[in-house]
Amino acid sequence: MLDINGAVEAEWPDEGVAAHYGDPVREQRALTEGQVLVDRANRGVVKVTGPDRLSWLHSLTSQHLERIAPGSTEQALVLSPQGHLEHHLTLTDDGTATWIHVEPHTAKSLAGYLNSMRFMLRVEVADLSGALGVLTLAGPLPAEGGVISRTGAGGARPAMLDGDGAVAAVLDGPFGTDLIAAPDAAARLAAAYPVAGLWAFEAARIAARVARPWLDTDHKTLPHEVGLIETAVHLNKGCYRGQETVARIHNLGHPPRRLVFLHLDGSVDRLPAHGAPLTLADGTQVGFVGSAARHFELGPIGLGLVKRSVDPGATLLADGIAAAQEVIVAPDAGGNVKVTLRRDSVPPPPAGRRML
Repeated sequence: MLDINGAVEAEWPDEGVAAHYGDPVREQRALTEGQVLVDRANRGVVKVTGPDRLSWLHSLTSQHLERIAPGSTEQALVLSPQGHLEHHLTLTDDGTATWIHVEPHTAKSLAGYLNSMRFMLRVEVADLSGALGVLTLAGPLPAEGGVISRTGAGGARPAMLDGDGAVAAVLDGPFGTDLIAAPDAAARLAAAYPVAGLWAFEAARIAARVARPWLDTDHKTLPHEVGLIETAVHLNKGCYRGQETVARIHNLGHPPRRLVFLHLDGSVDRLPAHGAPLTLADGTQVGFVGSAARHFELGPIGLGLVKRSVDPGATLLADGIAAAQEVIVAPDAGGNVKVTLRRDSVPPPPAGRRML
């Protein structure tokens, strides 16, 4: 969609798609008002086939996938042995294949890891990045009719575009419907819907307090720190890599850091750089800046990762820009097991003796 008149290409990590089409503020408003098409074709696409695919993915990820209903959408994580975030997957299964989309530049690594874990199981992994891409249609996707619609019970079969199979899979996203589609589908959909660029999409994501892996995280990030426990982790499933850390924090401890929303000083004519330090007024570094954007209603906003001990009421400096913080992940996240000693469960001392 970079050939659309007015398109300006985005920078890392979203090179290859449009940052905007000439009017970012109008595009932001359009995202809140109706169906708008966003080109996210730079995201990686991985397809897994074979009769063992769901039980296999269930054993490798943080999500319960053994009995995922055809057409439903799940989020899942691949963690390191220490429980650190390695991959964030958005996936669906259509009854014959599992379709996954991931952050730009990460599909090759994910496919490599999955292939290394195949052993003797009946699964096949294909990295289809480039051949297929992701388009997000903000707003509801009609059940029937229109330019594009779901097909089959529960939308289990791929969506159709003018009666053909240009769309391979349909997934529910936080801001609409994600379509895994062939490149020619983008031009045809762009002719039917207004378009918005990544600047508008990212501003909406930040305003919704949704962290984006590798922009709002680093190599040490734990799922509890950025709010992924609620959406991408099933706490009652069997063992997977990194599960011990997740369970220990959830039941007994607290993550060392927490995600915060940043209301940035609007009088400054720049946004904080990605990865720039978050400091207290005295210059003590307490975290780093993740994403930042100019929102058409909220003004300059951002996300940051700070130490859990930071006072939620403290004003921070984000790359030197004053920032009021808003709690996303609470300082007391995790630690759900409460141990209480019942005094009536302690037997009294024998007569004539004193308990030490």
